[in-house]
Amino acid sequence: QVQFVESGGGLVQPGGSLRLSCAASVRLFSTYAMGWYRQAPGKQRDLVAHITSGGSTNYADSVKGRFTISGDNAKNTVYLQMNSLKPADTAVYYCNTAVPRADYWGQGTQVTVSS
Repeated sequence: QVQFVESGGGLVQPGGSLRLSCAASVRLFSTYAMGWYRQAPGKQRDLVAHITSGGSTNYADSVKGRFTISGDNAKNTVYLQMNSLKPADTAVYYCNTAVPRADYWGQGTQVTVSS
């Protein structure tokens, strides 16, 4: 059974940084593209970054140049380095395969950007 456990969220001031981690219960990253998603209150869940098994990355325009996705296949972990955070980045962040499966969603990790 595939499980993702997200961690690393918290409260940070505008302009600050956080590094999120997503640990998988099984080895997936060497086969499947992975994505980080976020959902703000009252809004839909959106893909903000994804990484292919070959290491190619892509980002939503709203985070391009500020967020970096990376993966460690040996640790079955995907990371999201978030810099220059803005209040608009406040959301619950989740990981899933880049084509998300409903049964893979974890609890997410809350990121709050506020002064």
